[in-house]
Parts: sequence; structure tokens; C-alpha cells
Amino acid sequence: MNKDDIKESLSIVIPVFNEEDNIFPLYEGLMEVLNSLGCAYEILFINDASKDNTAQRLDELASQNELVKVIHFKRNFGQTAAMMAGINFSSGDIIIPMDGDLQNDPNDIPRLLAKLHEGYDVCSGWRKDRKDNSLKRNLPSKIANFLISKISGVHLHDYGCSLKAYKRDVIEDVKLYGEMHRFIPIYAVWQGAKVTEIPVTHHARKHGQSKYGINRTFKVILDLIVIKFLEQHAQKPIYIFGGFGFFSIFMSLLSFILMIYLKYWQDRSFIKTPLPFLTILFFMVGILSILLGLIAELLNRTYYESQNKPVYLIKNMKNIKKD
Repeated sequence: MNKDDIKESLSIVIPVFNEEDNIFPLYEGLMEVLNSLGCAYEILFINDASKDNTAQRLDELASQNELVKVIHFKRNFGQTAAMMAGINFSSGDIIIPMDGDLQNDPNDIPRLLAKLHEGYDVCSGWRKDRKDNSLKRNLPSKIANFLISKISGVHLHDYGCSLKAYKRDVIEDVKLYGEMHRFIPIYAVWQGAKVTEIPVTHHARKHGQSKYGINRTFKVILDLIVIKFLEQHAQKPIYIFGGFGFFSIFMSLLSFILMIYLKYWQDRSFIKTPLPFLTILFFMVGILSILLGLIAELLNRTYYESQNKPVYLIKNMKNIKKD
């Protein structure tokens, strides 16, 4: 990509947690690539309350280069909250999130930008040749990506890849909660964005330990339930709650017919058939639990957005001016 083609300013957003050995190499790689592009840029590191020397190394970089901006959280809020903070405090026309563990390659940034200049609003990275544990990381990721694509209708190979490029106008109004940073392309599509993806380089981790395990697949499934609910029922929740009510009535009718049949045609007393009642009870408890979770999601959004509250607490910042 010709550097003269890049007119927009860039914001590189990097959440980090216990990445002390990766900070300087990542910074050097980014500087080499960004300086070669010849455009305005900033690098935002969001320290998610790291327990090692990550904070000190970030502050050292910020003192050396005013284009490096650092946000330190008071406690660990997770990658989604860190991503949200980076987006909120960024100023670039194009926002590029990436991991701080050196597994994403800064040299892929020009390729992402080239796709945006073809007319896309979002370009997502696809770790086609992923250098992670096949059983613990790659297999759950493939399952999660398949489920997300099928349920959301937005077909991407790799939702979990942090390396993406967004035009600001399709992301600045997005509100992220829980662990939903991986679903940003879906939110963007809801706003009419044009989304694509390209294969990107993925390196094996050299320093530190991965913060994710196989349990993330279950979190993705729960988040998908919320995403689907918000997509279809956020403005008309009576449809899902009403549908469940009709379903409950139908189940009640079936159980009543079964009881009558066993009583008068099989000569079995009601009190001698506990299994149908237990089955219905457990089924109801499971469904009600999911519905209560959805209600909690709505209440959570009302609480934060009605009061304009962020989902994170900042301890201090470097090279960032408060409004």
C-alpha cells in the first residue's frame, strides 16, 4: 500500500495484562510500521491492572514518546472493558485493536488499511495458520466461530482475532459489556457497515502465559444468547417473554392430559408419577434462568447508559487530556 494513499489518522488500541516482556518489542515493531505509513497516529495501551512490571514499562514509553498514551485501570476489568476504554479515549479516524502478546503482527496493519480503502468499513483479521494449542485453543475457537457465524448471520472465520481495522463512525457509538469485544463486527453490521476479512500472520507466544482457556467457549455461547436477544427482541421483549408464556401453557396442557390419561386409562394415581413433574420442573428452571439473565443484561445497559457510566475505573493516564 502506498503511504501517500493514507490520509486518515490511526489509533492503535492495545489492552495488556501482565505483558512486561512484550511491551518494548511490540512498541518497536509498531513504530517501524507506523512511521513507514507516513500518517498521523497514536498508540493507546490499556493496562488492565497488571501485577508485574507492565505499568512501569508503559509509563517509560509514554515519557519517551507523547504519541504513546497509557491508561491504567484500578483493578482488572477484562479485555472488553479495556477495549472500550481505548476506543473512548482514541482520536484517530481508523481504530485498530490488537493484542499485546506479540502474536499479532504489526506488518499486517497496512493490509487491513488497504481493505478499508477498497470501500469496507471493517476489516477483520483471520489467523488462518494459528500458532496455538490445537486442543485447548484452536478447536474451541473453531466451534465458537462456527456458532457465532451461524447464529449472527455475519460470516467470519475468526471472531477471536483482536487485530481488526474499524472506521470510527461504525464503532464509536458501540457499547461493550461482559466479554463482547469479539462481537464488534456484528454490532457494526447492525449499523449498516460493510465487513470483510483477510488472513493475517499469527506468531507463537514467546513470553508470558495465555489468559484464555477452553471455558471461553461456554462464555461465547452465553454471549451469543444475549446478542441474538438484543438483535431480535431488545425493542420488543414481549415477543420472547410472551412466547415463553405460551410455551409454558402448552406444557401445562400436555402434563394435564397425561395425568388424566394415566389416571383413567392406566389406573395410576397422580402421586405415583413424579418423573413428569420433575422433568417439567428442571426444564422450567433452566429456561427461567436464561430469561433472568437476559433481563439482567437489559438492566445492566439501562444502568450504565442512562447515567453515561463507563464499565471501567481509571487510576491514572499518561499523555491523555481529560475533557
